[in-house]
Amino acid sequence: MRSSRGGLVFLLSIVTAILCVSQMLLSAAPAAGQSSEERALKSFAALDPIDAHVHVFKTDPAFQAMLERLNVKLLNILVMDDTLSYRKELQPQVKDALALVRSSRGHIALCTTFDPYKLDNPSFTADAIKQVDQNFDEGAVAVKIWKNIGMEIRDPGGKYVLADDPKFEPIYQDIARHHKTLLSHQAEPDVAWGPPDPADPSWSYYQENPQWYVGDKAGFPSKQTILAARDRVLEKNPELRVVGVHLGSMEKSLDDIAKHLDRYPNFAIDTAARMEYLMLMPREQVRNFLIKYQDRILYGTDLDVLATASVSEALHDWQSTYARDWEFLATAETVKLDGKQVRGLDLPQPVLRKIFHDNAKRWIPGL
Repeated sequence: MRSSRGGLVFLLSIVTAILCVSQMLLSAAPAAGQSSEERALKSFAALDPIDAHVHVFKTDPAFQAMLERLNVKLLNILVMDDTLSYRKELQPQVKDALALVRSSRGHIALCTTFDPYKLDNPSFTADAIKQVDQNFDEGAVAVKIWKNIGMEIRDPGGKYVLADDPKFEPIYQDIARHHKTLLSHQAEPDVAWGPPDPADPSWSYYQENPQWYVGDKAGFPSKQTILAARDRVLEKNPELRVVGVHLGSMEKSLDDIAKHLDRYPNFAIDTAARMEYLMLMPREQVRNFLIKYQDRILYGTDLDVLATASVSEALHDWQSTYARDWEFLATAETVKLDGKQVRGLDLPQPVLRKIFHDNAKRWIPGL
């Protein structure tokens, strides 16, 4: 009887072990009928991702549902741009953006800006500080300066205004005093200065926005001149956290980015609208760079939802971008890019956690 009972216990233990292993295999296997995009988005959502660079101009239940399903938080960035009608006035943007923040159930935060087109007003600096401080009181977590500083706005003598103009300095100091973050978009990709290059990931942008292509314009500041002014702001304001968006406008040189990150401890970068450049670089070089500077890189996309947009088309673009970026950064799978086959970086989980979540929280407190 005792021997028989022992055999039964042994048999049950074997069966239990088999069931456990089977359950593990089933849970690890892709769900039946689940696409690679759905699997990528599920893994993406598991990290509480933060997209630290978007432009949303429309409130929509389907869009909100996507944010909740993907568990993603957005930093919605305002820009003053007199070349686009919906960006010419600041206060309507602020009003709409704050309404969007309030309706998002915690999924959207605001990065405000100030109006650099009013630079010649005697009260410009004081007015700008008053306005951004009010936005801070309303919940804004950061301030953006844009490429029109350096690439469009001129002083009364016709000289291009750069980021280190003395009128901006008190604004930077005010941002630092409030422990907020400056997002800096200075200059454009190299191709904006020419020559034309249809193979460049940004070239199509200049076909749609020729006002920002300066390769055929005389008397224009060089890219190096514009970025040098940004670097002087970093040098002069060591207590100011600065995120250089779009890979810090150094999209073709990881060595150049690394030199800046090494030199300026108050400087980080985001990936917004520049992931394709990383995809086109040597895989091991990019992987090693992202691992080495894993504390200094924020995930961003530059995705938008315009007021006139088809929400269904926008949802498709957003979800496909998130899935593609996840597969490139997190897996060793092949990602398609304009007919090319790109192998994913398969970054370690702790690095992914920082890029997709932790770094945004650290560099932009309040997110």
